[in-house]
Amino acid sequence: MDHDGRALWVKGLSRFRRWLFPALTAVVVLVLIIALGATNANTSSRLWSAEQSVSNLSDIIQSLNASLQQAHETAKAVKQLQFAVDNNKDQLNTATSSQHHHSTSAHTCSPVHLSVCLCTCLSLRVEEDGCCPLDWKLFGSSCYFFSASTLSWNKSRDWCESHQSHLIILTNDKEWDFVTHQTIPELFWVGLSDGRTGRWEWVNQNPYTIDRRRWVPGQPNSWTGHGLGPGDEDCAHLHRSGRLNDAHCSKPMRYICQKHSLRP
Repeated sequence: MDHDGRALWVKGLSRFRRWLFPALTAVVVLVLIIALGATNANTSSRLWSAEQSVSNLSDIIQSLNASLQQAHETAKAVKQLQFAVDNNKDQLNTATSSQHHHSTSAHTCSPVHLSVCLCTCLSLRVEEDGCCPLDWKLFGSSCYFFSASTLSWNKSRDWCESHQSHLIILTNDKEWDFVTHQTIPELFWVGLSDGRTGRWEWVNQNPYTIDRRRWVPGQPNSWTGHGLGPGDEDCAHLHRSGRLNDAHCSKPMRYICQKHSLRP
C-alpha cells in the first residue's frame, strides 16, 4: 500500500472511531428507554391492581362495620328485652303475693283468669285508671265485657256474677256515650229490671228514675203481646238506636258485664 492509500485508511478509521461511541451511547439510551417503558407499564398495571385491592378492602371494612353496628344494636335490644322481662316478672310476683292477702271480689279477676289478667296489666295495658282482663274494655275506672253470644236476661245476670261482675249499671252521660258507641246497632241486655218489685231498679237494687230521653219513644210499655210466655216486659236492653227498651226477660240477647278495673 502506498503512502496515500495508508493515509486514507487511517483517516477513515479515525472517523469511524469518532462516531462509534456516540452511536453506542445512543443504542444504550434507546435500550434503557425501552426497558424503562416496559417497567413503567408493568408498574402501572401493578399500581392499578393495588388500587383495586384497596378499594375492595375498603368495601369489606365498611360491610364489617355495618354488621358490627347491627350486631351491637341487636345485643342492646336483647338486653332491653331481658330487662323488661325480668322487671315484669318481679312485678307479677309482687302482684301475685299481694293478691293472696285479699279475698276474691268484684274488684279482681276471677281465680281462673287471675294470671292472664295480671300479665295483661303488667305488660300490655297499664293505665292510670287500672287495667282489665283480656277481652274486656277499660273506661274510667271500670271494665266492660260486650258479649258475642246471646242469653236471657237472667242467664246474662248469672254469667256476669260468675265472672265477679254484674250486668251494666249506667250512671252518667260519658258512660252512656262510651257504651252505645260499642253497641249500636245491636241489642244488649243491661242491669235494669222491674221484675222484683214492679218498680224499675238496677241489679244492685238501687232505684232508677226514668229518663225519657234515654228511652225509645213510648217505652217502657210492659207489652204483653210478645208471645214469649207469661209475664210482661220486665227487663231493659239497649235498642239498635242506643236507647233503652223493655222486653220479655226470656228473650236471648247479647249482654254487657261491668266491674271495677284491676290496679296492680
